[in-house]
Amino acid sequence: MKKVRNIVLIVVFAGIFIGGFYYLYDKSREKEVIYKTETAEITNIIKKTVATGSVVPRQEIEIKPQESGIITELYVEPGDNLKKGDVIAKIQIIPEMVQVNRAESQLNKARIAFRNAELEYKRKKDLFDNGVIAESEYLDELMSYDNAKVDLEAADNNLQLIKEGVTKKMGSQTNTIIKATIEGMVLDVPVEVGNSVIKSNTFNDGTTVAILADMAEMIFEGKVDETEVGKIKEGMDLVLSIGAIEGEKFDAKLEYISPKGVEENGAIQFEIKADVNLKEGQFIRAGYSANADIVLERRDSVLAINEKLLQFSNDSAFIEVEVAEQVFERKEIETGLSDGIQIEVTSGVTKEEKIKVPQS
Repeated sequence: MKKVRNIVLIVVFAGIFIGGFYYLYDKSREKEVIYKTETAEITNIIKKTVATGSVVPRQEIEIKPQESGIITELYVEPGDNLKKGDVIAKIQIIPEMVQVNRAESQLNKARIAFRNAELEYKRKKDLFDNGVIAESEYLDELMSYDNAKVDLEAADNNLQLIKEGVTKKMGSQTNTIIKATIEGMVLDVPVEVGNSVIKSNTFNDGTTVAILADMAEMIFEGKVDETEVGKIKEGMDLVLSIGAIEGEKFDAKLEYISPKGVEENGAIQFEIKADVNLKEGQFIRAGYSANADIVLERRDSVLAINEKLLQFSNDSAFIEVEVAEQVFERKEIETGLSDGIQIEVTSGVTKEEKIKVPQS
């Protein structure tokens, strides 16, 4: 029994020894490395920088009343398309009692003055017709009569304007009707029927009754970091990506770069504007946030490889090309424009050659 146990122990120790030896041997052997390969391809290389901002109408107008009062009628809603001169709203003037009282007093005085002038005119006319007074004296009285008549009409019109915002002689012209000053879409109507509105004056911008904009002409307004602004210039092409409109790109052309930067979150930002090229049938809502890819340089239909395939030695760039199964040969190449992922190859490689992918 003891003999059997000894034999078992010897076999176990021998197995452990042989297993350990094989493990160490296997670890010491170099495993064969299989390198992956890629080929060059024809593609477009675009070097760009990114600006963030929003798409807004080029012309956006706030419509304000010409008189203060209360909104009695609203004829438009956001989204309506208006032509210049279309009626937006109607207001009722609520005059100040001090102004009304002053205007009524002036009207009463003008009536008294006109009545006296009329009586005096008729008296002088009778005397002139009978040859009692000279013509010059009659003409002076006629002029006084005409002036009194004009003053009465002016006082009456002034009272009507204060109370109603319009006179009888003005016809359809009235300050109580608010009209569109441009052709465009109604973006917002920040008032409701019954709201009080104030006209623009020295101390107040006035109440905005509606906001109109020409939605057929949109621009991109964005910010570019100071490290990138030196690389761009007016006339460059932009490609807009709008978050709310997936899968669609919009072309734009840079038309303005602010000469002065503004500090935001510790960095200097420069405002830019670009004209958005809308195709027929395309519609962008005002205020959409967007990212603009500003094309700094571009190469179309050029041979390019992935930058990870490049290797460098001193000032030279090279790749390793497969000449036999998993056998590679170093080959110098000349490169051009890079977009950070793909790089243009101007010479040194063909589309058919397999290029070694270096292990990281």
